[in-house]
Amino acid sequence: MDQSKAPVLDALAAYHREGQTPFTPPGHKQGRGADPRVRAVLGDDVFRSDVLATSGLDDRTSSRGVVEEAEALMADAVGAEHAFFSTCGSSLSVKSAMLSVAGPHEELLVGRDAHKSVVSGLILSGIRPVWVDPQWDAERHLAHPPSAEAFEAAFAAHPDARGALVTTPTPYGTCSDLAALAEVCHRRGRPLIVDEAWGAHLPFHPGLPTWAMDAGADVCVTSVHKMGSGLEQSSVFHLQGGLVRPEVLKSREDLLGTTSPSVLVYAALDGWRRQMAEHGKALYDDALALAGQVRDRLARFDGMRVHGREDFCGPGRAADMDPLQIIVDISAWEVTGYRAADWLRRHHRINLHLADHRRISAQLTHADDHGTAGRLLAALTDLAAHAGELRTGQPVRVPPPSRLRLEQAALPRDAFFGPTEQVPWGDADGRIAAEMLTPYPPGIPAALPGERLTGDVLRYLRSGVDAGMVVPDAVDTDVRSVRVVRER
Repeated sequence: MDQSKAPVLDALAAYHREGQTPFTPPGHKQGRGADPRVRAVLGDDVFRSDVLATSGLDDRTSSRGVVEEAEALMADAVGAEHAFFSTCGSSLSVKSAMLSVAGPHEELLVGRDAHKSVVSGLILSGIRPVWVDPQWDAERHLAHPPSAEAFEAAFAAHPDARGALVTTPTPYGTCSDLAALAEVCHRRGRPLIVDEAWGAHLPFHPGLPTWAMDAGADVCVTSVHKMGSGLEQSSVFHLQGGLVRPEVLKSREDLLGTTSPSVLVYAALDGWRRQMAEHGKALYDDALALAGQVRDRLARFDGMRVHGREDFCGPGRAADMDPLQIIVDISAWEVTGYRAADWLRRHHRINLHLADHRRISAQLTHADDHGTAGRLLAALTDLAAHAGELRTGQPVRVPPPSRLRLEQAALPRDAFFGPTEQVPWGDADGRIAAEMLTPYPPGIPAALPGERLTGDVLRYLRSGVDAGMVVPDAVDTDVRSVRVVRER
């Protein structure tokens, strides 16, 4: 296909050129009704391009197929058979994929390091999760994606499971051996869903980890706003093979998605695909070179450990890693990543990707240059000079996996929607959680509805909050009390 085309952008330009007059939503009528104070911040062009997708960008019957053509171009650009745009983020896309593979009370193998959106999908659908444990690095207190062997064992124990879902890359940039995992699934005629939210850029450079479609996955969900040039909430889910029907996947997306999709999001997706098809290799040549330079500079700092393949990849760890995720361990300073991230924002206006009890990370993309990299390095140089001031003496109590892993005592849906009560955190040991308790970012629940809470996990969350951890989805975000299933 002609990858120089951008049908959504072209249709939007035609809409402006033709001077169409809308008597439809959006009610601001291309900004004429917007408060001038709002337009002064957002700009007039945002409102001019915020038009209705049907009876606006396209005609009433969508006969021009503008979005469909853009989706076909996306699929062609990345080597998938089908691509579907979503303006509700990958949180919606991954739910659509799950509902295409399994139904209420059917089993789905899921890596336990899944994002909270996957847990939301379990709650909404009534799917019964079969959790597959990640690979745990005890030295670094870090989980890598589950191995193919772990999924093999899970299928052996649960032969009726409808498929498997794995998250790769993780927010830390570590990746599964997807080819091996796809082979495990396909030997049983089961589909593999890959939550590749952090990997939308992977198809466009050979120096990046293998992307899911090239590894044989059936459905792959990407968040273009994370590592690409999409606007927030832009997602694409890709499909290949015959194990998941395209009309089924599309109908599940239609069930969950908005009936008022954002043309702004569509247009940015369309333009990003064209940019990557035409210039992606060169852009990522530069981005990878810049990431290498940043890594080399940070490696000279005392007390900073810049994680690379030697730390993250190998037997019992990840199969690959994305070098654009700059993960820095600062535990030698006895400073939490939470404190360091807050200090960098307050003193340097630097916003980091994620922070945990011992690490900070900076995400580089094709948009970074020597200017942004220089500001990051200057800020981290200053952080190193002030590290002694940031020690709190409040360690986060991270239990080993054997004590961090919770028993799934009830279906997530049953626990979430059943009778509940709020109890003091010290009284929640042994009770069944009725809410997600998710350190964010990266958004992987430490406890989820239906899991039986333990003192170890509760102390981990309480000590984490005291040290600066954020648990935004809890009813009590300080985790001084917890929502649990009411006992009969």
